[in-house]
Amino acid sequence: MSEHLAGRGTVGDPLSPGARALCDAMTAAFPGPGDVAALRAAAAVGGRSAGPEVASVRDAEAGGVPVRVYDPAPGSAGRPLAVFFHGGGWMMCGLATHDATCRSLAAGSGAVVVSADYRLAPEHPWPAAPDDALNVLLWARAQALALGCDPGRVVVAGDSSGGNLAAVTALRAPELVAGQLLVYPPLDAAMATESTAAYGEGHFHTAAHMAWYWEQYGGDPAHPHVSPLRAPDLSGLPRTLLVLADCDPLRDEGLAYARRLGAAGVECAVHLYPGVFHGFLGLPLPAGREALAAAAAWLRATP
Repeated sequence: MSEHLAGRGTVGDPLSPGARALCDAMTAAFPGPGDVAALRAAAAVGGRSAGPEVASVRDAEAGGVPVRVYDPAPGSAGRPLAVFFHGGGWMMCGLATHDATCRSLAAGSGAVVVSADYRLAPEHPWPAAPDDALNVLLWARAQALALGCDPGRVVVAGDSSGGNLAAVTALRAPELVAGQLLVYPPLDAAMATESTAAYGEGHFHTAAHMAWYWEQYGGDPAHPHVSPLRAPDLSGLPRTLLVLADCDPLRDEGLAYARRLGAAGVECAVHLYPGVFHGFLGLPLPAGREALAAAAAWLRATP
């Protein structure tokens, strides 16, 4: 397992000054847990800037699931293909909220990115989202050549709850994926870690929100397709990159998963960014831009 550290916090506050200002502003505008409509409305407003231009962006349907396909170089062949699952506690966000992130990944990597608009809880609890995720992966593999990609270079990717879906999809079909890009994923519904205690309040994403998201999502917390960290065997999983925020209740789950992957013989890298909070990818912060660029480079290098 390799590890990469970037950024630096300030004395007295683990968040950098810029991250603290952004964290406080986002927290003030974000409702507490309990009101699905209010949370969805707040998430739709977002705080992310527009992404780069991509040559072709089109909406399609993948096995009954709406998707958005980002192709930075139509007519190319043999490229990686990333199936991306958005975050949002399995119950909010969608294609629009993560458009800039997907554009950045496509433009930075040269890969085609297929963003999945999977069904949301609580209207569609587990296993609706992971079933949709698997259907999109199967569609992407079948369409890879037509999309100018190598079917042997398909990667699953996602941030937050989407990172959970990417990890679950890789567990369900390891033979179909060449890599998994997991950005601060929730991996164990138990939430029994030091980082949960240390950063569960005052760092935008709270332990109370996460516990409520798990409740809305449903499923047996002990099932590995709910809590991938509880999977009995991680051997055979593909090359992995974990992108983590140091000031995040979910940090230690990601680190524990990385250690287990490494012990199982899986090629695994960890990019841990101090001074930032959960959700920093794509935000107007130096660490967010660096993390996106590094993730795109990792995707581009998919063998």
